[in-house]
Amino acid sequence: MLMSTVAPMAYGFVPNEASTTDETKQMIVETVTKAETQIKPKTLTTQERVEEYFKDVPIMIDVARCESQFRQYNSNGTVLRGIANSQDVGVMQINEKYHATTALKLGLDIYSLEGNLDYGRYLYETQGTRPWVYSSPCWSKTREVVIR
Repeated sequence: MLMSTVAPMAYGFVPNEASTTDETKQMIVETVTKAETQIKPKTLTTQERVEEYFKDVPIMIDVARCESQFRQYNSNGTVLRGIANSQDVGVMQINEKYHATTALKLGLDIYSLEGNLDYGRYLYETQGTRPWVYSSPCWSKTREVVIR
């Protein structure tokens, strides 16, 4: 295995290739690997992001699971659209016909995960779970339901 002297220097030591023992080399590799692991931010899945975003409103986690199986995008990168209604978009299945104008006025992009979640929260705070009534047979059995 070739050792770069640049990376070890960044961590405070410079090995002499001729006098470096295998144990020291292993320590260098472990130190660099550990440092690189700590630098890389963990990428959250869509499900983890939904769970974190709605940790204070658990019913909305269930709504997202039932509506989209925690998907904002299809495997080809296009925004997820509803099967029963193609105007329902994203993880919270926000209906374009009824909500696109309001979302734009609020500065939210329902086609992005963040905007879809934000608009889902807005709907929940203003209407409770009523906007997702058609999927309630799936999510209403798991938690207390708030209908405003």
